[in-house]
Amino acid sequence: MKKEVITRYAPSPTGKFHIGGARTALFNYLFAKANNGIFILRIEDTDIKRNQEGKENDQIDYMFWLNVVPDLLPGSIDRRAPFKQSERLDFYHKYANFLLEKKLAYKCYCTEEELKKSREEQLKKGITSPQYNLKCYNNPPKNVDGKSYSIRLHVPNDLNFEWEDRLRGKISIPSSSIGDWVILKSDKQPTYNFANVIDDHFMGITHVMRGEEHLTNTAKQVHLYKLFNWDIPEFIHLTIIVNSEKKKLSKRDESVMQFVSNYKERGYLPEAVFNFLAFLGWSSKNEKEIYSKEELIKIFNLDGLSKAPSQFDIQKLKWINNLYIQKLEEDSLYNFLSPFVKDIKIPEEQKKQIFNLFKSQLKEGIEIKELINLFTKKILIDNSVKEIIKNNKQLFVDLFNELNKLNNWEENKIKEIIDKIGYKLNLKGRNLLYPLRYVFTNEDSGPPLVKILYIFGKEKTMNILEKIKF
Repeated sequence: MKKEVITRYAPSPTGKFHIGGARTALFNYLFAKANNGIFILRIEDTDIKRNQEGKENDQIDYMFWLNVVPDLLPGSIDRRAPFKQSERLDFYHKYANFLLEKKLAYKCYCTEEELKKSREEQLKKGITSPQYNLKCYNNPPKNVDGKSYSIRLHVPNDLNFEWEDRLRGKISIPSSSIGDWVILKSDKQPTYNFANVIDDHFMGITHVMRGEEHLTNTAKQVHLYKLFNWDIPEFIHLTIIVNSEKKKLSKRDESVMQFVSNYKERGYLPEAVFNFLAFLGWSSKNEKEIYSKEELIKIFNLDGLSKAPSQFDIQKLKWINNLYIQKLEEDSLYNFLSPFVKDIKIPEEQKKQIFNLFKSQLKEGIEIKELINLFTKKILIDNSVKEIIKNNKQLFVDLFNELNKLNNWEENKIKEIIDKIGYKLNLKGRNLLYPLRYVFTNEDSGPPLVKILYIFGKEKTMNILEKIKF
């Protein structure tokens, strides 16, 4: 009988929802959904010193914004609950004590000062990756009543930790490169690798998909699975994400916006970000690049994962976002763009017209803040404008007279008048439109002039013409 696919995304509440974490969450979500499985969000919050207030909600809120919605998450009622490590401490203590009883782990009473001194001594000897010096393993201290201790897992140095990675094939890491490591800290909080294994086992996780930086962690975890005699999940270590210079994306990299919140704030649609991230290290069998979430769920599989680093191409994301913006219906477009111009006092209907005018060129929603200035700024009648008017006096006289008689302010009527005047004065193309555009907008280029005048409305258009002393 085929095992039900269960995946998870397990962030720590130590920072905002990072774009790399979003990619990991998305791939786990797509794989679970593609196999009619379960996708779990587990919050790993046992590193008390590094936890940041509000960051758990940030992870959850932006996962929902991205439409990567977990089937189970903190607060869910399920036999696998709770889904927050700080609420699962009894599990970790139970299995730490089991390892103690089996003599597979031991209590370590070394202080931070002693550990620091040992690390420094090893570094001076040229040991680049210091390990615990086995002091408490070789000579367990006596008279330790009331003294603080951590629990370390003993790792024999003559083993090879091997597993078959779905993307990378067989991986082998010698135990001598790891050393004895802490599974339960002196504050009785579990370490990442220890809690991770216990939770994945009892939540029935079948596939662990995460970044390649976890390879060493996986070696530790494989060892634990074998000690507990538990089934080992299938591991898939995703390739790194690189920037435009092919350098590994880091949180200090200013060339890429780091957090999902940045993309929402700048006006990226969640569907566009979802679509873009799906191809950041994965590809389909055809050349199509725009997919709905439902389409991606149907075709996502592990065979499409890339073995080469994935480049974060912001220009491609902007292109995808523009395509999704263009698909928005008028009301959806209004709801999407309005927050960016909420302080601009323009009638709602006029805002809708302006949004529709610019939607085809918007790569980020925030761009509307600058574009809308065309309709809010004061039109100047400076020397350059006066020179244009002087050289095209009859054009503006005729335009004033014709528009003034117009009762129905409609785009096609405005266009007919401009075309008629152009024909009369033997003006066409740039010779006809440039003088009008510059006088009405003080700009050399922009959207179609007829649409601008239509959105201006008759009153504003005539006011500008009346200010011209022709």
